[in-house]
Amino acid sequence: MNLNWQAIFNLEIALEAIPQILEGLPYTLVLSLIGFGLGTFLGFFVALLRMARVAPFRWLAMIHISLMRGIPLMVLLFFIYFGLPFMGIQLDAISSTIIAFTSMSSAYISEIIRSSLQAVDKGQWEAARSLGLRTPIIYRKIIIPQAFRIALPPLSNVLLDMVKSTSLTAMITVPEIFNKAKIVGGAKSDYMTVYICVALIYWVICTIYAFGQLQLEKHLATY
Repeated sequence: MNLNWQAIFNLEIALEAIPQILEGLPYTLVLSLIGFGLGTFLGFFVALLRMARVAPFRWLAMIHISLMRGIPLMVLLFFIYFGLPFMGIQLDAISSTIIAFTSMSSAYISEIIRSSLQAVDKGQWEAARSLGLRTPIIYRKIIIPQAFRIALPPLSNVLLDMVKSTSLTAMITVPEIFNKAKIVGGAKSDYMTVYICVALIYWVICTIYAFGQLQLEKHLATY
């Protein structure tokens, strides 16, 4: 059986397509980083609510976590972008993406942060309180730095997942790299070559982020 490799991957078309696909790279990078950053900020407070002694606060956090972890991201994107206008709330594709990514990532990140905070030895709390330190200072100076080292690998996984999830935003017209790939694939009449190119671009992005994670881990271990 002879395979027609030219039909699977055309190098000439790939070289023409990659610059056009990369026009969507800023959207892919910026949206994933904004969603991750805001998700981390929100997730930290959700984690604190999840550990609160007041039951209604815990229930509120648990409902948020359960809802966001149980709904597919595509459904959430469609609800915000296509559904909210029926309620009188009109958002553009970029705003819809940021809200969806922030909401979804905060649920996963909150559980990572919660487990990391609880993994810090309780003796650290006891020693800090014996020195008369206030709770905010204990968190900022003692608990969070130690918890961050524990949380770094799973947080990096969330970031990588968000980079790949930006491909879903092509369904709501965000001009990121997968959206550009669809357009180029139609223009070149060769979707296979173009999709291989975009897969390689995602792989390179994730590899760079993973390398950055390893370097940060080494730095924190040394510190």
